[in-house]
Amino acid sequence: MIEAVVVGRVGVDITPAMPRTSLAAADTFVRAVGGFAGNIGAGLARLGIRTAVVSAVGDDGHGEHVRAFLAAEGIDVAPIVTRPDSRTQVAFVEAWPPDRFPVTFYRATPASETLLTPAELPTTLLAEAPVVVVSGALLASEPARSTALGALETRGASRDGRSVSFTILDLDWRPTLWERPDEAPGLIERAAAMSDVVIGSDDEFAAAGMRPEIGGGRPAPSMIVLKHGPDGVSLVTAEGRRSIAGIPVEVVCGTGSGDALAAAFAAGLLRGVDPFVAVERGSAAGAIVAGRLMCSTAMPTPDEIDRLLAGDALQRQGALS
Repeated sequence: MIEAVVVGRVGVDITPAMPRTSLAAADTFVRAVGGFAGNIGAGLARLGIRTAVVSAVGDDGHGEHVRAFLAAEGIDVAPIVTRPDSRTQVAFVEAWPPDRFPVTFYRATPASETLLTPAELPTTLLAEAPVVVVSGALLASEPARSTALGALETRGASRDGRSVSFTILDLDWRPTLWERPDEAPGLIERAAAMSDVVIGSDDEFAAAGMRPEIGGGRPAPSMIVLKHGPDGVSLVTAEGRRSIAGIPVEVVCGTGSGDALAAAFAAGLLRGVDPFVAVERGSAAGAIVAGRLMCSTAMPTPDEIDRLLAGDALQRQGALS
């Protein structure tokens, strides 16, 4: 049985092979699977979650690489559509300086995943999987916009009677992917109202025009995971906000750390972990990936998260004594 389904873009990341090298200065590069669904899917699989990815690629070598890598990680790639008239997303990830790590996208117009239609979705899988993670970037254009909103509606209509059921919306804010960024706030609010959890950074919530709080008399998620970058992460529920300080690491490449957090948090919910503990594990996973060069290939195992949390706890105890 598939436990988690990730819906969003996949592609390949091209990164300077040597750390601390800007894109302008680099002359050798490494390639790895990337994109929202590629990273979160790999992160979930590394944590022992039986995962499927819903997306689309072009009929090219990069698309073949995406399929092969994800399948080797144990991910069900059957729901990834191959479009003969499109190209797989390529993103040049600049790992230096690490406080900005800009990403330059090279995408077909229209991009493969933006053409996803309801007929291409694994409807039964989306209805029955305990956890579904959806990218807010799918709302940027049609027909993927209506398809994503339809998938969220399907989840809402089919959740009764399941012991574990979480629909997670990750804001995944990429303004360059939107033809009309001014449409984002209303669409994201609509999607959030059909989700159990919303994940995003302080900047992403601000861009979406949303307050990271629960309540207010409107339909809303029951949990918000609010990322503060190196300053840590907060869990917001109806009971209030609980925050975790960031784990100090030497940042090699910050790209993908948020996807690692989302994967570890979702895995924790799926395994029945207390949500605050799941956020702690997500924070640790994000710190691990920030200290590595790539994204999907950098996703940690449960043991790596355990070791980092144990070491961080000892350091904090030492600082207090």
